[in-house]
Amino acid sequence: MYWSRLFIPTLREDPAEAEIASHRLLLRAGYIRQLAAGVYSYLYLAHRSLRKIMEIVRQEMDAIGAQEMLLPALHPAELWQESGRWDLMGDNMFRLKDRFGRDLCLGMTHEEVMTALARGELRSYRQLPQIWYQIQTKFRDEPRPRSGLLRVRQFLMKDSYSFDLGPEGLEISYQKHYRAYCRIFHRCGLKFVAVEAHSGAMGGTESHEFMVPADAGEDSIALCTQCGYAANLEKASSRPVPPAVADPDVEAAPEEFPTPGRKTIAEVAEFTGLPESSLIKTLVMVVRGEPVLVLLRGDHALSQTKFEAAVGTSEFRPAHPDEVRQWLGADVGFVGPVGVRGIPVLADEALRGRKNMVCGANRNDYHLRHVTPGRDFQAEYRDLREVVDGDTCLRCGSRLEVKRAIEVGHIFKLGYKYSESMGLRVLNEHGREVPVIMGSYGIGLERILTAAVELYHDEDGMALPVSIAPFEAVITPVNRADESQWAAAEQLYNECRQLGLDVLLDDRDERAGVKFKDADLIGIPYRVTIGRKLAEGKVEIVERRTRATEEVALEQAAGRLQEKVRQQREWLEQQAEAAVSQPAATVG
Repeated sequence: MYWSRLFIPTLREDPAEAEIASHRLLLRAGYIRQLAAGVYSYLYLAHRSLRKIMEIVRQEMDAIGAQEMLLPALHPAELWQESGRWDLMGDNMFRLKDRFGRDLCLGMTHEEVMTALARGELRSYRQLPQIWYQIQTKFRDEPRPRSGLLRVRQFLMKDSYSFDLGPEGLEISYQKHYRAYCRIFHRCGLKFVAVEAHSGAMGGTESHEFMVPADAGEDSIALCTQCGYAANLEKASSRPVPPAVADPDVEAAPEEFPTPGRKTIAEVAEFTGLPESSLIKTLVMVVRGEPVLVLLRGDHALSQTKFEAAVGTSEFRPAHPDEVRQWLGADVGFVGPVGVRGIPVLADEALRGRKNMVCGANRNDYHLRHVTPGRDFQAEYRDLREVVDGDTCLRCGSRLEVKRAIEVGHIFKLGYKYSESMGLRVLNEHGREVPVIMGSYGIGLERILTAAVELYHDEDGMALPVSIAPFEAVITPVNRADESQWAAAEQLYNECRQLGLDVLLDDRDERAGVKFKDADLIGIPYRVTIGRKLAEGKVEIVERRTRATEEVALEQAAGRLQEKVRQQREWLEQQAEAAVSQPAATVG
């Protein structure tokens, strides 16, 4: 390809709307352009990169026996109503009506459609197992699109679905996907970690997320660098950091004291001179219309996911101020568990064994000191809090780190959720009808590209892995008007193409500095510079990521470039091979 014939609209300045590095650089490098909030056009370079990502995905999915299909993006409401998710998805789903008034939606995912297809075709256990996949556009009515391609309303996903006769078969399908995902992300050049995750609206019993640690990420994960424990913050468990100050070793009954206007944990801690870890945080939640008191250590936060698991429903919300006053006789900030009757109390495990703490007195402008859980109030203990950086790993006792991360893939053991609700059954070997057990497995294709940019960039632009960069190398004659340089550039370009290299020839009549800046910006792994060294029969090969420069003879340049590209690809393949030795069940 000749640069002058391509549409690569690079920008010199950072776009004002760009919030994170990948958003800024993908716009500047001419990869994407915004059409509307959360909706992007993928230009020539982005499309080339995404095609290479898709090819890696297809190769690895085909390798585990998956069969590619393409299902509709427009779905009838009846399918989602059968599964129970029509209402569950709420405003996140794009909904519309056809000319006859029938409800339709744009697919956020395809569990319902795949299940409907399977129930119409699968009749016998002899047809199992099956793994079906597609690469399809998905839609989500994201309320606050931002961060470029990380939070969008339209996106590309590889989603696959497994159909097995029983749990043993599902485990095999799950492990196949786990290993395939490890290979995919390594081959794409990503540094990632597989973490335990919450299944959410997908349902099911077990799931893993594939996360790329990055400051731009919108998820948080807890990691143990010693034993390898890893979990999404929604799911992570740990032993908390000990309280900042030991509990007073005295025997004293709860004592009321004034705290005028001090409602928040921080305000009460400052007023009393105590650390927040010596206070009990009392939250009033409404679960299926009934109040529940939730108690946490003052410096801890409630995990919505863990609370949902504790109460067995997603139908909950914080109580309104008037409800709190009605049930407890005080405003939010002054309530506590002592003396409460008829309201269930859930306490986080970090409060077990504590004594002489401070909590609300259920009287405005007053708190209680010397409050001891188990003596002054009774509660059901559960793991309810979010893990924080510095907590102790439950497995090995080492320190946990909490990091921001980008989710690039998610695999689920769906179980029988969809087959039971939608009637997907087959005849087993005894001739009895049994439900099919399912798994669901997704990869965000744009997120792979975005994560790679977040991982590999500098002040000059992107430095993409060779496997997903739009080109493997760019050939840059310093002076286009110099006939010898141009002849050498064309010769080298043709030799590279004959060797199967994916190269770009920068034939523009621009200053060398402009060409170098553009090459750095768009992230091509190698640049071959043809300049004054040509008088000695030499050219320079520059590696984008390391800036390492090597002088080689012109006649050897194509072969040397091929060797460098091969070495990078082989290294990525070695990483992929090494990663699949550990099954998903032992990760996180």
